Amino acid sequence: MTVWMAGSDGLVFAVGIEDTAIGGRLRGGDRILDEYELTGHSRQWRADLDRVGATGASALRYGFPWYRVNPAPGVFDWSWTDEIIAHLAERVKVKIILDLVHYGTPTWLEGSFTDPRFPDAMAEYAQAVAARYRGVIDAYTPLNEPLVTASFCGMRAVWPPYLSGDAGWAAVLVSVMTGIQRAMRAVRDGDQDAEIVHVDAVQLYLTEDPSLAEEVLRWQRRAQLPTRLLLGHVGPEDEDWFWLERHGADSAVLEELRTGGECPDILGLNYYPELSCREIVWLDGNAVHVAVDGGVSALQEELRRCHAAYGLPLMVTETAVEGHTDKQCAWLDQLVAGLNHLRTEGLPIVGLAWWPLMDFVDWSWASGGLVVEEFYQRDAPGQRPRPVAPPGAAGGSVVPFLRRMGIYQLDADATGALKRRPTHLFEHFRAHARRSAAGQPRAAE
Repeated sequence: MTVWMAGSDGLVFAVGIEDTAIGGRLRGGDRILDEYELTGHSRQWRADLDRVGATGASALRYGFPWYRVNPAPGVFDWSWTDEIIAHLAERVKVKIILDLVHYGTPTWLEGSFTDPRFPDAMAEYAQAVAARYRGVIDAYTPLNEPLVTASFCGMRAVWPPYLSGDAGWAAVLVSVMTGIQRAMRAVRDGDQDAEIVHVDAVQLYLTEDPSLAEEVLRWQRRAQLPTRLLLGHVGPEDEDWFWLERHGADSAVLEELRTGGECPDILGLNYYPELSCREIVWLDGNAVHVAVDGGVSALQEELRRCHAAYGLPLMVTETAVEGHTDKQCAWLDQLVAGLNHLRTEGLPIVGLAWWPLMDFVDWSWASGGLVVEEFYQRDAPGQRPRPVAPPGAAGGSVVPFLRRMGIYQLDADATGALKRRPTHLFEHFRAHARRSAAGQPRAAE
């Protein structure tokens, strides 16, 4: 089916290092959001990559900060990336799924994702990387989470190009999907043996209020639109085509997306059980989205839907829960059992990636402590929804903003440097990974 399935009857266990990289200073906080800098990975990368191998993972989702690699039009700096790839290939020896774009563009693309040069610039970058690392990098994700990119950059003006509303969402999405299609062709031109792992966020919607049923359907269609555009499934008779045109999309670009549909080798789903599922409720006269825990059952249903709709190999390319390690271990057990159950049903589930390997810094840090999430939360079932609270106060330290989701916990020493400490999840993940690699019986059997 794919090289990821070859040689093992078990799930592929992967990890990912949070690699959000937006090179320009953000509004509000006037800071750069580069997780490699914030977590100290830029300085401790060798030890961090060695930690990948120690987990027992056989694959790594990793990213190159585009703004560093491609600092000017047509200019590429390989000084750091050459060292990274050599270390991974020669010492760590895991399969590499490389993120090319993770929420940010180079600053010379003044319009960011809606700059007219963006699709071709992304394709040029993709081909340059694939050609340079031909035969070494196993797979590519051209752009992580187009759905979230369209929301943060196009609907809610959190990140560049700071557009807002449905028109902004449509503008960012159409440009991003055009860039992804061109980048996929460019990767295959640069390295015909490399696989494409298209990754998007899972966003599932429900309601108990019949008056909001249409609202649920509207958001469900929006969540599925990026993948449908990628595959060329949206044509002139489709209501999504009409919607995009009404909100400013150029019909010629939509036609390019339809006729230029590209099929990835693996469809990746990013699923966080406590964040990916949203209940739509009325609150003070407004329809708001409240995060609810969908558990493994919601993910299983979405994987079944994707299999029926697209027929592609599937991978959970990001997952984690936040909190005590007992809770994290329990989620990993439930996830592995749930995915193996789907495999017994005949679904082509490739594997899973725990994201992140290490704790990371909440994105609100770079916005001066402002909450950047769009959903509401409840402190207990039945309680009134409330906006997400900021994880820390605005200030110089990132410590109050650390998200405790990693296999390794980050803690500041006396100098403020972030040290890595393996949690109990480390041994639990490694045991699962080793059992799977050895082809031992699946938990669901």
